[in-house]
Amino acid sequence: MNLPNKITVLRILLVPVLMLFLLVSEIDCRFFFALLVFIIAAGTDHLDGKIARKLDLVTDFGKFLDPLADKMLVMSAFICFVDLKLVSAAPVVIILLREFLVTSLRLVAMSSGQVIAANIFGKAKTVSQIVAITVILLSQCAAQAGTPFCNGLDLFAIINNFFVWVAVGFTVLSGFIYIKENFNVIKN
Repeated sequence: MNLPNKITVLRILLVPVLMLFLLVSEIDCRFFFALLVFIIAAGTDHLDGKIARKLDLVTDFGKFLDPLADKMLVMSAFICFVDLKLVSAAPVVIILLREFLVTSLRLVAMSSGQVIAANIFGKAKTVSQIVAITVILLSQCAAQAGTPFCNGLDLFAIINNFFVWVAVGFTVLSGFIYIKENFNVIKN
């Protein structure tokens, strides 16, 4: 296993750590630690791709594992947010459905010897999701710190929902583009 793939595996291993900080309410400053873990994990997404391209270590395994690691990280955060009642289930279900659809498409393509790598729309989707999760974690850090300008979490809820629905828009758009560009996989 090459270095970029090891970095991708590290991202996967950080998922349970993120979930621990999000879901165990007894941990002091848990949202701060969750934010820190999430930023490190999200940063590995950029790092593994950069190293793979620079050192010519791009593999079919990496092309498959990298987007799967992204999905694991993002979906675990969103599902924890639903459990914590920070995000409505509706946008998370839409995102989850798209992720299952595209991953299924990738698996079907892989069974016929093709690899569907992430394109610019998939990358924009991932960035929008990472931004939404980061905003939610920052708002929770501010709420835990007792930020005086927020009246309850109403302001944070509005901001969080805005970024989540922007992520949903990018997610749906990229899903349609993946299906359109790879419709031959479905036909066969």
